[in-house]
Amino acid sequence: MVGKLRDMRDQSRRVLILGSGPQATALIEEIESAQNPRYIVCGTVDDQEPLAGTPDHNRWLGPCDSLSDIITRVHPAFIVVALADRRDRLPLHALLEARVRGVVVEDALDFSERLMGKLAIEAIRPSMLILAKGFRNHGTADVIARAVSVLGALVGLVLCAPLLLAIGVAVKLDSRGRMFFIQQRAGRNGRPFGLIKFRTMHPTNQPRSEWVSDNVDRITRVGLYLRRFRLDELPQLWNVLRGDMNLVGPRPHPVTNQAVFMEKIAYYGLRSTVRPGMTGWAQIRYGYANNLAEETEKMRYDLYYIKNRSLWLDVRILLLTVATVLFGKGASEVSRRRAPLRPALQWQPARRVALAPTGTDGPYVS
Repeated sequence: MVGKLRDMRDQSRRVLILGSGPQATALIEEIESAQNPRYIVCGTVDDQEPLAGTPDHNRWLGPCDSLSDIITRVHPAFIVVALADRRDRLPLHALLEARVRGVVVEDALDFSERLMGKLAIEAIRPSMLILAKGFRNHGTADVIARAVSVLGALVGLVLCAPLLLAIGVAVKLDSRGRMFFIQQRAGRNGRPFGLIKFRTMHPTNQPRSEWVSDNVDRITRVGLYLRRFRLDELPQLWNVLRGDMNLVGPRPHPVTNQAVFMEKIAYYGLRSTVRPGMTGWAQIRYGYANNLAEETEKMRYDLYYIKNRSLWLDVRILLLTVATVLFGKGASEVSRRRAPLRPALQWQPARRVALAPTGTDGPYVS
């Protein structure tokens, strides 16, 4: 009985990939690299047979005109269409028949977005975003998000006042330097503002990059714990009251990096259409970025948030952030999918960019 139930459960997770190109390969990597895979790839279907001896060939079940027989043989619950060129290649009759029989037929980009909580920006055309549902970033949804943020910031400042005072004293007693670190960040519509944090690093007069991994040696003893529990971010409740930020949104980047990211990361300009946040979808799903490729990966999560923004999603992010703080998992420890990072569109791979101004607190990514 247990074995039969297990077989039924596994069958409900079986995914058949229509296509065997780069998009299909990337999707399979994402599915199989998940810590707790929700789906099982039962094979691929494509007219072009992959090279013998490769993993793609081992998954290949046959050409598109054999799709009906393949469906009968492998019993997939989902068919994901990942063909790069669909002109005259889609087995329409077989797909329609499968759909009528209860098999879910879904586009690869939609499946990836739902499964991974991010958008594959390297495969998205502007027309897809223009015609897509979502992007509720104005009107009632924006007013509600702002009202919740102001109320949350007021309550947070009142409740955390003793903690803020204690942290400030600890920062001053632990190391030389100012209590707060203020850095110019890019806000909504690119408007710069001074983001406030507790100082977590020793001041320096030497130029350093703004990547976290290049400044680990500067973290103070108190700063180590503040960053682990994200308590260094608490002063940003004041930024929320001032209107610079919301509680939830894409994390604001330093203005010094705007030009670089606009040039290197696809659709980066869409981040400025919403207020930045103290915490965000990319922070709980990915964590710190230490190079341009990882920043591009975080953009996939940010774009998902901007497209699917809702009160429920904001509440979910806040609850997950609280859990992160309570269990002491800093942003650098957030669980990440280890599928190979792919550069977005034609942009170049990762490289070190944008040195922080001398004497700053250090890395901005949070």
